[in-house]
Amino acid sequence: MKIFSIIVIVLAVILIAFNLTKVNFNSPFEGNSSVALIGIVSGFCAIILMLIYLISKKIENKTKNH
Repeated sequence: MKIFSIIVIVLAVILIAFNLTKVNFNSPFEGNSSVALIGIVSGFCAIILMLIYLISKKIENKTKNH
């Protein structure tokens, strides 16, 4: 499951990088720029969720060992 989490994090970073190229910084809330901003936010959400999951697994492993 750790490998899956790392793959999801890498894909989210790629999604963020791709969507950053689609944002029109002169008018970021119009047209396709708003869709790109939503994609960037969703990528960050996926990264945060995977990091929370990985930290919870580390905590679970430490509590099982004691």
